[in-house]
Amino acid sequence: QVQLVESGGGLVQAGGSLRLSCAASGRTFSDYHMGWFRQAPGKEREFVAGINWSGGATVYADAVKGRFTTSRDNAKNTVYLQMNSLKSDDTAVYYCAATPWNSRWDGNYEYLYWGQGTQVAVSS
Repeated sequence: QVQLVESGGGLVQAGGSLRLSCAASGRTFSDYHMGWFRQAPGKEREFVAGINWSGGATVYADAVKGRFTTSRDNAKNTVYLQMNSLKSDDTAVYYCAATPWNSRWDGNYEYLYWGQGTQVAVSS
């Protein structure tokens, strides 16, 4: 089992920035690729960003490309999502997720472990 705990959400004005963190515990962190997803009210959950086990490769949804950056620190068992130039459309609950090293991670694939989510609200 991998336990994931997100933090860093909150209320921000449009154009502002937030940095989400996701702390992992329970298994060897570097055995997992990590992903960020979000779900807005009344909408399906969508893939936001992914990062491979080493941090050497990342992928982003078109909606956030150029504004969001994901990174990880395997020594701290933590993955991050830096969100800049936030828009009202970015308002959602953000989740981090983990998938084993031999699984697809670079898109809306099935992830094995999920955090509880953190709310991000962007006011226009």
